[in-house]
Amino acid sequence: QVQLAESGGGVVQAGGSLRLSCTASGRTSSAYSVGWFRQTPGKEREFVAAINWNGDSTHYGNAVTGRIAISRDNAKNIVFSNMHDLKPEYTAVYYCAADYWHYGLLPELCDFWGLGPQVPVSS
Repeated sequence: QVQLAESGGGVVQAGGSLRLSCTASGRTSSAYSVGWFRQTPGKEREFVAAINWNGDSTHYGNAVTGRIAISRDNAKNIVFSNMHDLKPEYTAVYYCAADYWHYGLLPELCDFWGLGPQVPVSS
């Protein structure tokens, strides 16, 4: 079993920056992709970004286009999501998820999830 814990959420001013971290613990290995997703009330989880197991392949969705960079440190079992120039419409709960068999692109295929910090972006 793998546990994921996100950190770094909190209120951000519009135009500001935020770094979210996703730390894995438990029966971890490096052989998993990690995806970031976000969700607002009444809507389905939306793909934000993903990174493969060794960090040499990344994918970005339209959710935070051009304002995000994903990276990972496998020695510490941490994946980072650095976002900048945030907009109020980016307010959501942001989740990270581990995907052992695919690429972390689809929420229904991810294996383990964090609880998701709220990221309110104030105008």
